[in-house]
Amino acid sequence: MNTTDLRTRIATALDAARRRTRELTDAVSETDLTAQHSPLMSPLVWDYAHIGNQEELWLVRDVGGREPVRADIDGMYDAFQNPRRDRPALPLLPPDETRTYTSEVRDKVLDVLDRCRLDGNRLVADGFAFGMIAQHEQQHDETMLATHQLREGEPVLTAPPPPGARAVVAGEVLVPGGPFTMGTSTEPWALDNERPAHAVDVAAFCIDAAPVTNGQYLRFVDEGGYDDPRWWSAEGWKHRRAADLAAPMHWRREPDGWWYVRFGHAEPIDPDEPVVHVCWHEAAAYAAWAGKRLPTEAEWEKAARHDPATGRSRRFPWGDTDPDARHANLGQRHLAPAPVGAYPDGASALGVHQLVGDVWEWTDTDFSGYPGFAAFPYREYSEVFFDRGYKVLRGGSFGTDPVACRGTFRNWDLPIRRQIFAGFRCARTPADAEVA
Repeated sequence: MNTTDLRTRIATALDAARRRTRELTDAVSETDLTAQHSPLMSPLVWDYAHIGNQEELWLVRDVGGREPVRADIDGMYDAFQNPRRDRPALPLLPPDETRTYTSEVRDKVLDVLDRCRLDGNRLVADGFAFGMIAQHEQQHDETMLATHQLREGEPVLTAPPPPGARAVVAGEVLVPGGPFTMGTSTEPWALDNERPAHAVDVAAFCIDAAPVTNGQYLRFVDEGGYDDPRWWSAEGWKHRRAADLAAPMHWRREPDGWWYVRFGHAEPIDPDEPVVHVCWHEAAAYAAWAGKRLPTEAEWEKAARHDPATGRSRRFPWGDTDPDARHANLGQRHLAPAPVGAYPDGASALGVHQLVGDVWEWTDTDFSGYPGFAAFPYREYSEVFFDRGYKVLRGGSFGTDPVACRGTFRNWDLPIRRQIFAGFRCARTPADAEVA
């Protein structure tokens, strides 16, 4: 990509992220912006100013070498200094001041973009630092979307419904054993935990052709899955009891069946939609009840990226082209997962559907670095979370922007978390006869 096209791509990515941030924050009152809607989440206005502060630190000061815009607020918007539960007590910038600050930072960033070289220095080569910041803002936008799901009051967000099913997708796909290339060393905006590319030998396995649906999960609920410790790990059963889990988050039982409250709207659950807002323990318990297990991260990525015809790993399940509306439910284009079978054009070479978009998918892998991992450009993005009980999620959700989603992208969270847009699919180890 030539420099002019790269600058255009960067400016477009930054603008798309900011438009989404404004949509999410302009939709609510100033009271809602400054309120904490859950102790698991920041006030929306904290996220907004934090976005601007990170942009200032990396692009205005570090890349651009410019004078600080607001050095006095660095500590207040440092996520490691201030746990989410404590952020409402900080002397946060009010909404109008936040908007002014982030706008001033963005003006300076665009000037830096016009003037700086985009080669040589690893931080700016191929626009990496700018891409990192666009991804950071979109990640916070998804977090703010999750905060909207937790807020009470009148609905404020709108979007067209997702498309209906275009293909019948059911059963499992057998993924042949053998090595494949996991991770990347060439994706220019890939983050440090996606690197380096390395060969992984994965034994043959079967994986669900689609994510587990509400209808499938409802059988687990109705057949007493939440009341039977046989399906739960010791840690999972302890958490189920302590948290009094009885169904996915935001489900509620009504006289006429189960309903789901989505962004302020109550509606009957759609049996064909991927189940969402389940924690890792719930996903693992369902898999055990179904006689299966969760896939490992390597299995998930092989199912998503491996092309048996060429032996290479694709950027995305469908190929190397960036996702669009034909391939996946991404970018808050809709406010719900699409039903299974909605995106046949997004299937992998092996015939596995909806691996990207709709719901993040829990895997049975602890978050850690790949062989040869090197933190870049700072330890706090990934390394400080390694080997601390976080589970890897893959694939992105309907709230994930394409700039922050690819076949190698890794997300992580604690196994008790349910506020994220997470679901899952199952896997199993096949019998020898099936492999043969």
